[in-house]
Amino acid sequence: MNSLFCRYRRERLLDWYEVVERICFNNEEIGGEIMGYVYWITGLSGAGKTSIGILLYEKMKRKYPNTVFLDGDALREVFGNDLGYTREERIKCAMRYARLCKMLQEQEMNVICCTISMFDVIRSWNRENIKNYREIYVKVSMEVLTKRNQKGLYSNSMDLICKDVAGIHVNVEEPKNPDMVLENNGDVSISELADSILERFGEQ
Repeated sequence: MNSLFCRYRRERLLDWYEVVERICFNNEEIGGEIMGYVYWITGLSGAGKTSIGILLYEKMKRKYPNTVFLDGDALREVFGNDLGYTREERIKCAMRYARLCKMLQEQEMNVICCTISMFDVIRSWNRENIKNYREIYVKVSMEVLTKRNQKGLYSNSMDLICKDVAGIHVNVEEPKNPDMVLENNGDVSISELADSILERFGEQ
């Protein structure tokens, strides 16, 4: 996943330039129609949000160059890493992501945003304020998350250091009415899960 994410980051500036040039300077429609949709991919740490989101981004961008990818960890860095991981700080951080998604969607960009942000107040704000909002919940059992333990967040040693792990120390709220639920316990490949999103929502 890391190499895939690094490749995305290297190509990001060129992608943005291409979109701006084609839309702003050439006044050209993208993929036959300029549009803006927000794919809000949510789930606990280690659920596979970023892996699924990057593949979805690559598949969509072939037809819709006006597509951008946002990842919660990268956005924290973009905003200066000025917030911690308490419930209050997580909600404030999630609101930044939500407002950014709204701004990009209003400029007719397709936005794929991968973030934990498992709070009712955030999802309610999104549905009330973001047009063409699509909420996708990547659901994974705690048993599988503990086995994966990708960032070491679910290990006993980390538990002694970090007391702000979402779903363990910080209470989260599962999506009540997501537009789509992806079970990512290892029975289906990441590529198939990304394809299922495209199949679910069709041709925009």
